[in-house]
Formats: sequence, structure tokens, C-alpha cells
Amino acid sequence: MEVTFPQIALYEGWGKPMRSECTVEGLELIEGKVPEELNGTWYRAGADRQYPPMNGEDIFIDGEGMMFQFRFEDGHVSYRNRWVRTPRFELQRQHRRGLFGQYRNRYTAAPEAEGVSPGTANTSMLWHGGRLMVLKEDDLPFEIDPDTLDTIEKTDLGGQVSAASLSAHPKVDWVTGELITYSFQAKGEATRDFAIYIFDPEGRKKHEVWFEAPWAGVVHDFAVTETHIIVPFFPLCTPDVEGLKQGRTFYEWHDDKPTRVAVIPRYGKAEDIRWFEGPTTSAGHMMNAVTDGTTIHLDVCLYDGNCFPFFKSPDGRDFPAVPPILTRMTFDLSRNDDGYETGTIMPVPCEMPRTDDRWQGRDYSHGWVLVRDPRTDTSTIGHVNVKTGALETWKHGQKIVAQEPQFVPRAPDSREGDGWILSILNRVDAGHSEIAVFDALDIAKGPVARLHLPVRIRASFHGVWVPDEVRESGRYEMEAVA
Repeated sequence: MEVTFPQIALYEGWGKPMRSECTVEGLELIEGKVPEELNGTWYRAGADRQYPPMNGEDIFIDGEGMMFQFRFEDGHVSYRNRWVRTPRFELQRQHRRGLFGQYRNRYTAAPEAEGVSPGTANTSMLWHGGRLMVLKEDDLPFEIDPDTLDTIEKTDLGGQVSAASLSAHPKVDWVTGELITYSFQAKGEATRDFAIYIFDPEGRKKHEVWFEAPWAGVVHDFAVTETHIIVPFFPLCTPDVEGLKQGRTFYEWHDDKPTRVAVIPRYGKAEDIRWFEGPTTSAGHMMNAVTDGTTIHLDVCLYDGNCFPFFKSPDGRDFPAVPPILTRMTFDLSRNDDGYETGTIMPVPCEMPRTDDRWQGRDYSHGWVLVRDPRTDTSTIGHVNVKTGALETWKHGQKIVAQEPQFVPRAPDSREGDGWILSILNRVDAGHSEIAVFDALDIAKGPVARLHLPVRIRASFHGVWVPDEVRESGRYEMEAVA
């Protein structure tokens, strides 16, 4: 059977599917010096195409899960990438063709795929309780061998999770070692059931709460503070099952619906939820959240419209692309109404926000983002002080598209932001990727080290840094030092 990919913009140039696994023992240093204190493993996940899509169309967040591993040891860096062997992947390998149709709509799949999960495990990596997992919100996690990246099995965390799926954006508290995660459409597609789970450092479930969402839709990310959990519901909604069977897209943008936000005590019950409502907006990614007395602050890359314009309205209307602005949403628990306030932290459009993970849910100052230059179709790394709004960027002047920043602390007890930023650089002018290491608090001076990859990393979305001492102990034991 011939394999022929459609001639669509998504597959041109850098976007052409890689479809390959690779191991490189020792990346070539091309600039600077890798800090010798940088010892650990950086795991990332992304999407690639195993076979051409069944219907000839694609969106960039679809495709089979591909994992990436960068092992840092005394200045030496090695690279490995491997497919996630999901049931979908194995079925398509057996038939040597794509068998799944529209994004997440199982009713548009080929007959051979009936009863097989369309989950792709292509979005992010998680380390908790001594286990490495790869995640996507359309299924349960897959446990992965942290050395070889071999797929072990799909896991419900030892029978502790009854939800149909788990989020690709869980939060691990690096100080307490807790894992906080959730499931939307938790009893199956088009359901309004929502579940929150909290696990202790060893992976034992210590809290679970279920409630009904305002609508069946996507909740791609959420946020936690030391006292509360914040769940935003934006109006990207899923049709009912009959609509899916008719071939409608899994998400549709409803510009007639508001934004609704649930704020719940960290160990609260469903009846403890405070609901807030505001204008129609959307977001993919949260930077952080903090509690300040009776107020909760949520810092988010907020879109004044539809953040995923390839998902149209139920009547087929298109929506223009809108820029994501780093915004603080403030919820006052002492107020009697359900409104909330918003304020711009920084007016420059940005995405893929990250913090020093030790400050997840705590009063913080530093964040790192991707900043895109629409004039040159390039992007770079930015460091923002969320208290002052000050932004500094690396002005590289090259044909580079940077991928999501990853913060690495210099030591378990180093002060906030004292460490490095890692990023994959797409060298779109040269047809290969690089790894860049930055001083996290001096992004403007550029990388302290750059390493050559002899391959392209077509797309990776999110990842996790696992220090050597955490690999050995199985848990994070960090400190949040001001």
C-alpha cells in the first residue's frame, strides 16, 4: 500500500512529518559551555504523523505521540526520541495506514478502529511517585520507562482513577510532592462530569471531588494555589453524541456564551465551589495562581476570542486569530456577586508560560514565555517580572522558532528564578534543531550553551525536568526560598 501525504500547508517545510526514532549519544557543542551542575533529564512530548490522516486534513495538535529525552550529565548531553505505543498506534501499524478521522471524533474513524481508543498521548510528560508518564487529555496516562522511553502500559494509577481520562496539564507541587490533576468529560465524550484528584508524594490518592461543568467542553489547563484550585470554563464546547455521529467537530466555538470559572478550596467539596462569570474569552495555558487574603489571582495567556480558530462555530462561521495577552484574573471570595476583575500584566502577546516550579501556587515574581515576531515569523524566549510587567527577550536576529521554555533550578534551595532555561530552537533556515541553555535571570544575553541536533524536532508541546536526585528518590523535595 502506497504512503502519500496530502499537499497541505501543515506538512510543508518544517511541518513535514518526521516519522522516525533516533538516538544521539553526545550532542555537538556549537557555542558556550553546558553548566556542569546541570544534571538530570528533560522529557518532552509532541505530535507527529505515523501515516497520512484518513480524511486528508489535519490540525497541528493531532498526530501520534512522540517523546523526546535529553539527558544532561556533567556537561554531556544525549538525545533519544520514541513513539508512544498506544492502541491507536499499534492498530495503524498493523494496517499500515491511518484509521482515525476528525480530531477526537471516534465516529469518523474507519470500521477497523471500532472500539479502539483514539487517544494519542502527544501533549506532555509527568514525573510523580517515581513514575514517568506521557499524557493527553483524551485518555488515561501511559507509563513510560524513564531510561529507554519504552511504553509500559496505560494506567489508571493503580485503580485509583475512575474517570475516563486525565488532563495533560497536572500540577506537581515541588515542595509538598503532591500531584493535583483533573478530568473533564470525565464519564465519556459530551458529558458534563468533572473530577479533581489529589495524590500524595508516593502516588496514593488523598482527595477526590466530582461536580457538573457548565457545559461539555475543553478545559486544557487549570491552576492551583496553596489554598484553592481554579478551573476556567471557556466556550469551546462539544456537541452531543448525535452531533458527533453526524460528523461535527469535537469542539465548536460559542461566542454567545460567557467565561465561567470555578474556584474551590484545595480539599473542598462540590458544594464549596464559588462560581464566577465574565466576558467571552479563551485560553490554553495558565502561568500560575496565588492566594492573597480573600482574593485569588490567576495569571493566564488570555485570548479576547477563540484561541483555536480551526474550531469554528456550530453554523460554520470562522473567527479571526486574536493575540494572547498575559492577564491577571482576580476573584474576590468576599464579594457577594459573581463577577471578576482583569488586568494586563504585560501587553506583548506571548504563549507557553512557565514558572519556577517550586513557586507553583505561591507568591512569585518570575515567568518565562514564548514571544513571537509576526513581522519575521520567528519567536524567542522572554522573561517577565509579573509584579512589574517588565519583559526582557533574547534578540537573536536569526530564522529561529523557539519552543516552550523549561526552568531548571540551580539547586533545590536556590532563590526563585536562580537557574537555567532550556529551549528547543527550530533552525528553520538550516533544517535542524538545537538545544539552548540560558541563564534564567539574564535571558537578554543569549544562550550560555547551544548544542546541535542532526535532526528536526518537528513539534513538541510540553515537558518536565527531572533532576538526578529526584530520579533517585522518586519524589521532589525542593524549597521555595525568597
